[in-house]
Formats: sequence, C-alpha cells, structure tokens
Amino acid sequence: MRVFVAGGTGAIGGHTIPALLRAGHEVTALARTPGKAAALADQGAMPVRVSLFDQEALTPVMAGHDAVVNLATAIPSMDKFMNTEAIDANYRVRAEGSAALAGAALAAGVGRMVQESVSMVYRDQGDRWIDEDAPVDDYPLTRGNFAAEASARRFAETGGGAGVVLRFGWFYGPGAAHSEQLYAMARRHVGMVLGRPDGYVSSIHMDDAASAVVAALEVPAGTYNVVDDEPLTKRAYAFALARAAGAATWVSGPGRLGYLFGDRLTSLTRSLRVGNGRFRTAAVWSPRHRSAREGWLATARDLG
Repeated sequence: MRVFVAGGTGAIGGHTIPALLRAGHEVTALARTPGKAAALADQGAMPVRVSLFDQEALTPVMAGHDAVVNLATAIPSMDKFMNTEAIDANYRVRAEGSAALAGAALAAGVGRMVQESVSMVYRDQGDRWIDEDAPVDDYPLTRGNFAAEASARRFAETGGGAGVVLRFGWFYGPGAAHSEQLYAMARRHVGMVLGRPDGYVSSIHMDDAASAVVAALEVPAGTYNVVDDEPLTKRAYAFALARAAGAATWVSGPGRLGYLFGDRLTSLTRSLRVGNGRFRTAAVWSPRHRSAREGWLATARDLG
C-alpha cells in the first residue's frame, strides 16, 4: 500500500514508520522541520513539508495513497501535564488536525483512515474487563480524542471508505518521553502510583503499538482496543518498573492523593482493565510483550 502518515516523527510514529516499511508499504510522512524531514528520509520514507491544519495543501500530496494514518499528537511531558496551554495545543492537533486530514483524504479519494485514540476515554470499571462497547467518559482531556474519533467516523460515513479507530493503552518503551522519565525516576528509587494501588492500568509497548498500526491497514472498519494481553494493577505496574530498573522503590506516590487534581489526572487515576480481544481476532495480531512485566524488562535493555 501507499500510506500517508501524520505524526510520523512522534513517539509512536518513530516506531511505526520502520514497521510500515518493513511490511513492504510505501510511506509518505509529514515533517514540520528540515531536520525531521531528513530523519524520515533516512528511514526510507518520503517526507512532505505541509501543515497538518491546511486541508487544501494536504489534498494534492495525499492523492494516490491507499490509506492515511493519523498519529499526530502534542501530549505534554510530565512536567507540563498540568499546563493549560500545552493541553490546548494538544486539543488543536487532535481536533483541527484530524478534521483537516479527514477532509483532505476524502477529497483525494483515499480508501482508509486509521486514527490513533486512547483507552483512557473509558469510565472507571474497577476490576471489570472493558471492551469497545463499554461506556466512555466526557471530561476535558478526552475531548480531543473524541473529536479525532469523530473525524474518522465522518470520513467513513461520507463515502471515504474504511474508518478505523485504535484506542491504545498507556504507551511505554523507548521513545515515549513520559515512559523514559518514569524509568529515570525508578532508577532513583522513586515509584509512581496514580489512584488506588489495586486499580488497573492498561498499557502497550511502543513496538506492539506500531505493529498494531500496520495490522490496522487490513481490518474491518470500527473501533478497537490496542493494549497488552494482561493489564496490571497500579501496584504491580510500579513493581514491574522498579524490577526492570534494578532499584527498589523507596518513595512512592501520590496514590489516592492524585484524585485531588481532578480532571487533570483522571485519565491516569481511574481503574481500566481493558481487553484486546476484538482486535486480536480481527487483525490476527498479538503483542510481543504480554504485559508490562516483560515489556519493561525489554525497555530497560534498550535504554541501558
């Protein structure tokens, strides 16, 4: 396939571009700077310098492609996670950027749109398993994701072809900035537990997320959860990270105090035991890392 990628120089994009190329696809990717364009070219992709928000300019460069993959985000780093301006910038990328891409894909006659979203849109379900039909929650940080998902649905409903939404778990692995920050903290004997220790976190290693994007080029239209096979409790997740870092946790927090930050941290404090069965069946896909236990050990080897 000829695949057009937005967000190819971001965290998941840095893993997805090589995965698409290894699978034999021809890849065109947006680049905001000459340096990022050069990095994409070095990987084997064809870079294009067009604004994510310029539908008119996107349309001709998207012509002739079989699929568009939107991985574009502006998720703030951990030290800026509470910053309103950073959150607003991410919303614009998710809402306006996805709308421009969907509109351009429709105009260019692209047959498939794959849109990145997150599994943190679901309501807290305690220890109950969550599938794609579970209720979602409307709070400020989810609105950009819902806008992006709506763009993919609009693309499909207005004759654009197949619209696929991938609701990813919490990314971890090399290239994910917050993941590398958590690992550095763990090396200094500091653990992070957000919410109840017995609550669940559903995660996905970056390499497994990239392989899911490749698989999504062949699945029926719809919404799919892309997570590890075995979600861990917050306590078990912190232990897996400490074990991978080779450093016992001396300081851990904020735990239940994370609830005091309200909507700003609710995506991370809730308990989400998300299942990946629908995608595994549709894509004949499975994550290489069954859980964060194995995935964090692999991450530690990569990060050194």
